[in-house]
Amino acid sequence: MNKRQAKKKKTARRILAVSLFALLLWTIWGNTALMANTITIADSRIPAAFSGFRIAQISDLHNAEFGKDNAKLFKRLSECEPDIIAVTGDLVDMNHTDLDVAITFAQKAIRIAPVYYVTGNHEAHLPQYDALRDGLEAAGVILLDDKALQLEHDGAKITIAGLSDPDFRTRYDMFEETSAAGAAFKKQIHADQGYTILLSHRPELFESYVNCGADLVFSGHAHGGQFRLPFIGGLIAPNQGLFPKYDAGLYIDGDTQMVVSRGIGNSIIPVRFHNRPEIVLAVLQAGRQK
Repeated sequence: MNKRQAKKKKTARRILAVSLFALLLWTIWGNTALMANTITIADSRIPAAFSGFRIAQISDLHNAEFGKDNAKLFKRLSECEPDIIAVTGDLVDMNHTDLDVAITFAQKAIRIAPVYYVTGNHEAHLPQYDALRDGLEAAGVILLDDKALQLEHDGAKITIAGLSDPDFRTRYDMFEETSAAGAAFKKQIHADQGYTILLSHRPELFESYVNCGADLVFSGHAHGGQFRLPFIGGLIAPNQGLFPKYDAGLYIDGDTQMVVSRGIGNSIIPVRFHNRPEIVLAVLQAGRQK
């Protein structure tokens, strides 16, 4: 090998080392750079009084903390100026649970806006779930597992409902749980209840939500596909496998819209790639879907 070839090889190694180091820094930043992502939900069934109503979604926190006592998370959440906060499961992580972090989150979030919560699969496998539930209720969080309530705003009403995670009922089976989710939702909702928002952890049950007539669904669970590839999307998600169909963003089927949050924390896979943690801010708008 002559000197010119040796110099080129050395330069190539330096470029590779610098590139890998830059990629590492970018990945670390991307795992801690919490963002708020705004989505407009337009629907002719939304009462005019609810136009501009703001729903901040927190999903898959998994006991994550951003800044001391989650200061960065609460700053972002406050900046969203939500009318309500929807928590769509996996507030804790069954593998390294810290109930104090979860309950403290609830106590602080409730000062920003009313908090509505449904469970995820991690709560379903949590030995301390009863203590978590009691702590959330004591903080003022409204638990919507298999329940429906009326939201009132400027004299108008819409319905907000929630489904408990399937793992509370049985060993997870897609076909069984599609019908079970449908039955649970239909039991809560009646045709005369107007526009209906559903909180449910599992996006892969979208077909069931559509068949049941939910107008707007908030879901999580997929973690954005964990590793997001440019122009392709998420790589893998629980209960969906490789290249999941429902990984992040807004999905529309007929009259039903579903918002899937990329979530905030991590669980089994501790690192995200090209997939910043997010708070979703959904802004309701009376009118036709865009």
